[in-house]
Amino acid sequence: MLAAGTTNTRAVGSTRRHRLVFDALRREIMLGDIEPGAAVLELELAARFRCSQSTVREALFLLQDEGLVRRSGHRGTRVSEVTRDEAAEMLRLRRDMECRAAGRAFARRATDLLPALHRQFAAMQAAAAAGDEYALAEADREFHRRLFAEARLPSLEPLLLRCLGHNHRFKMLESRGRGDLRHTAERHLAIAGAVERRDPADLAAALAHHVATILDEGPLLLAEDEPLAGAPTLAAVPPGI
Repeated sequence: MLAAGTTNTRAVGSTRRHRLVFDALRREIMLGDIEPGAAVLELELAARFRCSQSTVREALFLLQDEGLVRRSGHRGTRVSEVTRDEAAEMLRLRRDMECRAAGRAFARRATDLLPALHRQFAAMQAAAAAGDEYALAEADREFHRRLFAEARLPSLEPLLLRCLGHNHRFKMLESRGRGDLRHTAERHLAIAGAVERRDPADLAAALAHHVATILDEGPLLLAEDEPLAGAPTLAAVPPGI
């Protein structure tokens, strides 16, 4: 059965109901307040949020699109499991996508890119100061999404976002609030610095190191891979970036 959690259960407004239900459930799933494998019951959620089951169903479809729940006609809906194998594969996929996109990031002179990254970095700092790991992950996600958007590969963006979401969820479930949020935010400074210098090779190096060090075992998972064109091996990237 799905735990009630601590989310406010006042009646959800008439507009964007399914989005509000989605946002509340997404936060709880990402933070592990709703455990992997937990059953998600539409009737129970409708009572909790004081909305219709169709509204809950719309929210669950959005969660399914992000890979956070799995729906089955005969087994109902359950929160998706988070496995180390999937985390490793998504880490590799994300590394490849972001580093390859780095070569396209400066094809046009986007005057709004660096300010946008700085805004997200400021949001990460504020979330870290408030101890809000979920808000930090959301700003982190937007930081990387905005940078990837410069590569003009819109059909790949949903795939990157799926990888980002899985990486964040896996890390949060592993750390259970023990992570250094300030350090997590500051790890993005090297990426912003490479963007400011408009150096594709430097950006690819910063992204490769950043992605590899998201998880403790990241360098071991990625060290066996062939280096990407234009991206240095992990050994060539100075530690502490």
